Amino acid sequence: MIRTHVLGFPRIGANRELKFALERHWRGEIDEAELQDVAAELRARHWRLQAGAGLDHVTVGDFALYDQVADLIQLFGCEPARFGFTGEESPLRRYFAMARGVAAHEHGEGCGCGASAGEGAAALEMTKWFDTNYHYLVPEFDAATAFTLHADRLLAEVDEAIALPASPKAALLGPVSFLFLGKSKEAGFDRLALLERLLPVYEQLLVKLAARGV
Repeated sequence: MIRTHVLGFPRIGANRELKFALERHWRGEIDEAELQDVAAELRARHWRLQAGAGLDHVTVGDFALYDQVADLIQLFGCEPARFGFTGEESPLRRYFAMARGVAAHEHGEGCGCGASAGEGAAALEMTKWFDTNYHYLVPEFDAATAFTLHADRLLAEVDEAIALPASPKAALLGPVSFLFLGKSKEAGFDRLALLERLLPVYEQLLVKLAARGV
């Protein structure tokens, strides 16, 4: 039996709602919760459009506040050590630190950016997504890179889709592609050597998705 779905859906919103919400958040006009409310409304709207068009499955995992590859960096727990994250920062604060960098003057006790006082951290490099005009944030890998699963956000979005109700399917970049699209931070290091560490974490994720019928 043929099942219909799409690989992904534009996340910005028909009236660029996501863009404007992000800008307001960065200016301090709305907090994390308000930004996430805008994101949840856009996801629900886009899933309803897909279901209303007659698709058998709606796509989950294609929505990102900034970049889908950055989402995977957090999903697999491989945020670069150079940002100095302590684990006390909110995931969103760390996410935007990777995306936008942190200027040295922002650091200080309680600033929440994750690095030591007096230090700055440059944003992740951006490069073209398979020679398209979309630019993604480039993961950074070295021999010490470890992977751990942090799937709460993705699983929560699966639950959102099920609650609509809709039948979700997950869009995930594969493990080889994820490593290939990254950057080795050590001379002579082959980032694909990390595949054996990464595969068990992908397996854990697939088990959790299967438990939800995805």
